[in-house]
Amino acid sequence: MGARSDTAAADSGAPDTPAVVTRFAPSPTGFLHIGGARTALFNLLFARHHGGKFLLRIEDTDRARSTGAAIGAILDGMRWLDLDWDGDTVFQFERAARHAEVAHAMVEAGAAYRCYLTQEELAAMRAEAEAAKKPLRIRSPWRDKLLDEEGKPFVVRLKAPTEGATTIHDLVQGEVTVQNAEIDDLVLLRSDGNPTYMLAVVVDDHDMGVTHVIRGDDHLNNAFRQLPIYRAMGWAEPIYAHIPLIFNADGTKMSKRKNAVAVDVYRDELGLLPEAVANYLLRLGWGHGDDEIISRAQATEWFDLDGVGRSPSRFDMKKLENLNGHYIREADDARLADLVTARLDFTPSPDQRDLLRRSMISLKPRAANLVDLAKGTDFLFAARPLPIDEDAAPLLAGDAPGLLALVHAELDAVESWDTGVLEDAVRRVAEKAAVKLGQVAQPLRAALTGRRTSPGIFDVLDLLGRDESLGRIADRMAA
Repeated sequence: MGARSDTAAADSGAPDTPAVVTRFAPSPTGFLHIGGARTALFNLLFARHHGGKFLLRIEDTDRARSTGAAIGAILDGMRWLDLDWDGDTVFQFERAARHAEVAHAMVEAGAAYRCYLTQEELAAMRAEAEAAKKPLRIRSPWRDKLLDEEGKPFVVRLKAPTEGATTIHDLVQGEVTVQNAEIDDLVLLRSDGNPTYMLAVVVDDHDMGVTHVIRGDDHLNNAFRQLPIYRAMGWAEPIYAHIPLIFNADGTKMSKRKNAVAVDVYRDELGLLPEAVANYLLRLGWGHGDDEIISRAQATEWFDLDGVGRSPSRFDMKKLENLNGHYIREADDARLADLVTARLDFTPSPDQRDLLRRSMISLKPRAANLVDLAKGTDFLFAARPLPIDEDAAPLLAGDAPGLLALVHAELDAVESWDTGVLEDAVRRVAEKAAVKLGQVAQPLRAALTGRRTSPGIFDVLDLLGRDESLGRIADRMAA
């Protein structure tokens, strides 16, 4: 998936042109935002559901803030979430000449004009609007002038409609109408000849053949400012779908102060699985009956925009963690072992990697994320004498050393190191000592793992093996 700057205009008459083409167009000024990831997911699923194409465009026109690292983070995050796009990645900045070409064509057609307003004149307009407590609506005196001011700097402005109203039939928001008097003559080309975001988006969407623009509802106002460009050029207008934003659980705007907002934080720091994050994002604002666990295949089959609500979604970290726990339990043990290996502070040997894989079936039912899972493996590789957690230390006091001595003798005598045989041996100790099984299992767990909680004690014995298990028990037998 490499870069491409010469995306051809879509030929709407071509028989192989898909009926649906969507796009995701992030600005590479930082990480892939979790809200942006949901937007990309909705675009992908809508396109796949309708047999169309899902395209990716990097809107890197802000050269001061766009970085290679940010572009890499966006692409990496999308691949991690399996948001696989069609064709080459389009980089907006490389298409600046095409954007300018369209602006000049609009001037020639009388749909745009050269505006020579100075910064002082614009400041005076802004002050007048603020004094009147009205939004600034630029209506330049150069709008209807035919003469140019040779040698003076100018911007190219859209000649926006001034009468009537514009109505958008939005697939999520419904019918939305704005009076044209509210639409100002926005700048298409800056005085240095560089295109603005508003122009570039429209030109790129047209040239990429985008049929459906699915984006956050914070862009709804932009649609009314962009439509005049389509109409001035005689281009087919896209179908809009503006989806509500994601809020914190308390209804405030989502921010990293209350929730992680970068996709890589969910992967690297929180240790979540991509299928869990994608499943959760899918359910933020879209639903299919009471279904909560939804595979990508099901999502592709079921997703359509009529299932998207108009109200903002609230991000619930606890629900996401619970969902991730489900996917951890369902995940392949070898895959989990590989993911845990990447989180260890040492490189495991082949035997240790095999032990990791075998341990997953016992460890994953207790893990909500990969962080928990990796921590859960600590006891497997701990050096003797095993460090004991503070809350587990009391389990090794009192009668515990004597019980452990009995356990050691019983286990040392077994011929087969098998969980069923091991359980029978420990139960015999409890019977001989006239205590409940738990009174034996608790100090045994502390001696083997250094913790108060762990996977089933017989699974622990099996994973550690005869020599390591007996050695750890012997370390705690002395009173």
